[in-house]
Formats: sequence, C-alpha cells, structure tokens
Amino acid sequence: MNIVQEEERRVVAKAPKVAKPRRTRRQSIPRWAYVLFAVLAVLILLRTFQRGVGTLKPAQAPVRPVIVAKVVTKDVPLYLDEIGTCAAYETVLVQAQINGVIITRNFQDGSDVKKGDLLFTIDPRPFQAALDQAKAQAELDQVTLKRQEGLRARNVIAQQDYDTALANAQKSQAATEAAQVNLDWCFIKSPINGRVGLRNVDVGNLVGPSTPPLVTILGLDPIYTDFTVAENDLPLVRKYLGGPNTKVQTYLQDGSITPRTGDLYFIDNAVQPGSGTVKARGVTPNPDRALWPSEFVRVRFILDILKNATLVPSQAVQVSQSGPFVFVVKPDNTVDLRPVKPGQRQGGDLTVIDGVKPDETVVVTGQLALAPGAKIAPQPHVAQDHGNSQSR
Repeated sequence: MNIVQEEERRVVAKAPKVAKPRRTRRQSIPRWAYVLFAVLAVLILLRTFQRGVGTLKPAQAPVRPVIVAKVVTKDVPLYLDEIGTCAAYETVLVQAQINGVIITRNFQDGSDVKKGDLLFTIDPRPFQAALDQAKAQAELDQVTLKRQEGLRARNVIAQQDYDTALANAQKSQAATEAAQVNLDWCFIKSPINGRVGLRNVDVGNLVGPSTPPLVTILGLDPIYTDFTVAENDLPLVRKYLGGPNTKVQTYLQDGSITPRTGDLYFIDNAVQPGSGTVKARGVTPNPDRALWPSEFVRVRFILDILKNATLVPSQAVQVSQSGPFVFVVKPDNTVDLRPVKPGQRQGGDLTVIDGVKPDETVVVTGQLALAPGAKIAPQPHVAQDHGNSQSR
C-alpha cells in the first residue's frame, strides 16, 4: 500500500504543474486626485460664470413717464377771499312834494333812467294859475315901488310909505318864486342816473307829501361790494391798510363775468359782537349792470402785490410726514426731493412757494411712482384755463 502511494507521488511530481490563475487586484485612485478634480471643476464653473456675467448687460431701473413744468416768477397779489353782497351806490325814494293828480307816467318799470329824465307829471293847472297871480301882484308892487321912489326923491311922502311899498314888492317877488317852485314840482324828474323799480302809483292817483313813495331808483354804476373780514385777519389787514395796492375784486361764483377791481371805500371801526368780523365796503365799477343789489358775490380783498413770486402748478406740491415737497428734475432726467413752503394759490392752479429756484423743472403728475434718483421720461405740462374761478 505504501509502495503504491509512493509511486503515485512520483508520477505526480514528474507531471508538469499547471499554474493557478492569480486574482487581479483592484487598483485604488488616490484621494489627492479627487481633490484635484474638485478644484478644477470649481475653477471651470467660476470661469464660465464670470464670462457669462461679463457678456450680460446690467439691469436698468424702469423709466417713469411723468408730466413736468417749469418754475416761473411773476407779480402776484397777497389777498383774503371772502363772501359778500352787492348794494346800490345810491337809493332814491321818489316822493311827491305837492298835492295833485298824476296825469302822465313817462317811464317803463325796470328801465334805466338818467338824471333829469321826466318820471311823472302832476296836473300843473292850479299851480300855473297861482304863479300867474303871483306874477301879476309882483308887477303891481313893482310899479307902486317905483312911484314911491319918485315921490320920496321929492320928499313929498313919508319914509314909512316908501318902506311899505318896498316890503310889498319883495313879498310879491318871493310869492312868485314859491309859485314857480310848486309848478316845477308838478314835473317829477329823476335826481340820479339809475334803474327804476316797480311803480307804486298810476295815472289818476292823487298824491302828495304824505303818500308813499311813487317809485324807487337805484344807482347801479358804480355799485357797493359789502363783505366782512375775520377778526384773526385784522393784524394782516392793518399792516397793509391804506397802501397803494389795496383793492377789492368782485366776481360771480359761476365765472360769468370778469373779476372787477375797485377801491376800498370803508372799513368799520369795531368788531361785530358774536360774529367776530369787521364790516368792509368796496366801490366796484358796474357799467353793464351785471352786478345787482343784494346779490351774493365772491370777494378777493387784495392787500399788496408780491414782486417776483415763485410759482409752480399746485399739483406739483405733495405732502409727506416731513411736510410739503416737490420733485425737482435734474439735467440727467433724474429727480431730487426738495422740501418747500407753499403759499397762496394763484390763477386757480399755481401756488406761491419757497424752496425752488426760477427756471427749475418740477414734476406735476406721476409722483407716486418716484423716489429720489429715479429716472423719468418727462412730458411738458399743459396749463388748464380755469376761467374766473379763484380759490383760496
């Protein structure tokens, strides 16, 4: 058994040996290679991003379309706006001075009359007869006086007779003049230029000094403008009262007439109890009779004229928590916020302000979308015609 096993070992030892396949080892990548790869990737991405940013245009803020206007300077009034009424410049109640019957009426109710125009005629016949009688008596007394003068020159009459004749001549002359006045009063004429109202009597009525007025005549050119000044405004009024620029402008609320400028005629010397106002009155030209007595009107009490005042459209002035401001346009079409001090409105859409310079440009509309430094596309402002409307 051992011999056989020994023989097999020899055979096996003599047989060629077959090489066993060797296991292939997986080759590992070093860590520094991964780090190098990551660094290169970051550099490539960064370079690509820089090139992309360089090729893109920078984003621009949107350009805002706005309406702009130039700052202007001109002379404007310093004023107070009030409510007033008109009053007739003259009021005449035409009254009969003698007793008699009206025989003619020579006007139309509501018509314009001139001074000296005949209005009514009272029956003149009784007064003409009285005048004729007075003239006859005056002539007789004059003849008697001349006769007495001749006799007195020859010293054949007493001084008393001459004095009586002289007195009678003077008395009859006075009676003649009185009769002439009564006859003239038969022809009732207008004492002023004005407009007559509704007559109170007709032809055939018996009138006299004790009867109601025959008609009322109102003088309408010029016309009074009555208004009041608040007690709080009195210091300002007193400052300019009596100055050369003090005027009273009168106009209607509906703008149907051009504002009419007159002079200050009267200002009261005391404040009215309860109302806290002072009465004032102006004299206003009224050649076309457009203003009527007791009509409500708007009054602009001009105290002075401000020379070279700075004006901008009132829409340009905005109000923030810090106060009023405007946006001023720079030469590069960007805007700057500028605090201002508003004044009075002028011409309906212009406001006197302090804080901008002449010939600067301000934004009129579109301020809500703006901020300091914003870019704008300016369009010119077209001023609107406000007619005769005037606001505080």
